[in-house]
This record gives sequence, C-alpha cells and structure tokens, in this order.
Amino acid sequence: MDLNGARWRKATRSGTSGGNCVEVADNLPGVVAVRDSKDPTGPALVFGAHAWRAFVAQVAERS
Repeated sequence: MDLNGARWRKATRSGTSGGNCVEVADNLPGVVAVRDSKDPTGPALVFGAHAWRAFVAQVAERS
C-alpha cells in the first residue's frame, strides 16, 4: 500500500520520554497506518478502519 500521502502523528498513549512512540496516520481512505516513530522509513502496519476501531476499543477497555 502506498503511504506517501500519510500524515503521521504521535499516538496519544505513547510515552513522553521519547522512547516507546507509536505514530498513526488516519487520513487515508478506509485504513489506518501505524509505525514505530524511531524507524519512520521502516515497515508500517495497515488496518481497515473497522478493525482499527475494534482494536482501540479493546485497548481502552483494558486500560
């Protein structure tokens, strides 16, 4: 999938110490991409919008 148009932002639950940071791009049609901020040219995971909402809901439920 072409992620050239992705607008990446640091996830709100990422740590503030500069260590474990996840970036999310949710401006792409129908998908959400996730990557490690320490490796921006590395691989990214791409989720369908419905799967992403389900994942976030599960994480929030366990927090």
